[in-house]
Amino acid sequence: MRDSVTVHMATAPEKVWALVSDVTRIGEFSPETFEAEWLEGATGPVVGARFRGHVRRNGRGPVYWTTCKVLECEANRRFTFGVVMGDKVVNTWGYELDPKGDGTDVTEFYDLAENLPMKLYWAVMGKARGRTNRNGMQATLDRIKVVVERQ
Repeated sequence: MRDSVTVHMATAPEKVWALVSDVTRIGEFSPETFEAEWLEGATGPVVGARFRGHVRRNGRGPVYWTTCKVLECEANRRFTFGVVMGDKVVNTWGYELDPKGDGTDVTEFYDLAENLPMKLYWAVMGKARGRTNRNGMQATLDRIKVVVERQ
């Protein structure tokens, strides 16, 4: 119940970090999350900061808001956040940045919580949802690559 996609970007990790850690820009890159905003006075990525993302599931609908919490925030290296229901993380999304050669290997990943509701969901929807997630991660990273390599 996890997967990842890696894309090499011919740029420094700092340029990628500026985009992946600024959740207010996610709508430029994600095929599903078309906007996000910081909550509770947060203005940027720090562990514990909350934000909400506006999602158009499968790029078509339904449309809904998800609340997320920053779980890890290591500048220019790793940014992860959990989709939360109440106080429980049901899905973790993140980015890992690894300097390589002329640039940075950027990995986007997700990891569903190991609980009964998520296992049941994955048993029913896993193959289709997994394919959608993988395609979405690839599209997101490809769009980020265009921006950072053009700068």
